Amino acid sequence: MITKPPTTHERQIEIMKSRGCVIDDEELCRNVLARVNYYRLTAYFLPYRNTDRETYRSGTNFTQVYQIYEFDRELRILLLSVTEEIETYIRAKTAYYHAHKYGPLGYENSSNYNMRHDHSTFTDRIHGEISRNKDVLFVKHHIDNYSGKLPIWVAIELFSFGMLSIFFSDLLPADQKILAKDMFGLDDRVIRSWLHCCTNLRNICAHYGRLYFRDLGAIPALPKKFRFSFDRKLFSTIMMLNLMYPDREKWRTSFVNAFVALFERYQEYIDLNHIGFPSNWFEYLFDGFDKLSKASL
Repeated sequence: MITKPPTTHERQIEIMKSRGCVIDDEELCRNVLARVNYYRLTAYFLPYRNTDRETYRSGTNFTQVYQIYEFDRELRILLLSVTEEIETYIRAKTAYYHAHKYGPLGYENSSNYNMRHDHSTFTDRIHGEISRNKDVLFVKHHIDNYSGKLPIWVAIELFSFGMLSIFFSDLLPADQKILAKDMFGLDDRVIRSWLHCCTNLRNICAHYGRLYFRDLGAIPALPKKFRFSFDRKLFSTIMMLNLMYPDREKWRTSFVNAFVALFERYQEYIDLNHIGFPSNWFEYLFDGFDKLSKASL
């Protein structure tokens, strides 16, 4: 088997220089490479590669690339907090609805799902989560006192975002429609898409993946009432979060302000086109519903 040999930090600096990267402060560069895997860092050079993919465009500077890396890291933290609140909201609304319609253990009944649902796999995943979390206090309580039977409002706290997305998508069509309308005032087709996209974003952020200069995979479905064009860029996904966020006032006063502060700190290093942001992005984030209803990018 042929594989690349390991390189020292000094050699990594030489490689970057040979490809056209300007390194003004080698000590800073060396310190960064000691903390951030060189292979991880090279992904942030992607916007600056020439067509030969081996060299960098003239003027490519290590400090700028590192600042973009830091912007991306802080952005992930910010977006994780947003997806957490959305996920918590969906858990609460879904568990409440399901418990009151089907009872505490209704999720164990395969007849309460649509034809796509794989009940055996779903049940195995729940049992696996219970086993992995058997020493967690609330799980242990139900094992010791209720023969391991967790009501839906307890079991749903063990669901990953991916499981939560599957659970919603596997509900009976009538239940999906009611929940989608109740939670977001939209149809179930849109919410199924958004849950999938939100799961993808959450996983990228939780595993320290790159958001900058990246297509995010699936395109969020667009509600019919909006004249807008979603794509695979980060801005479309953030606009989706805007529409899903359960507290409109908190979004404006907390998240949007944090977003503005983040962009101001890194404005000399980042390129809005690399994350799909329009020049008037603040207006869209602040007045998402109104802007999407009246105009298109």
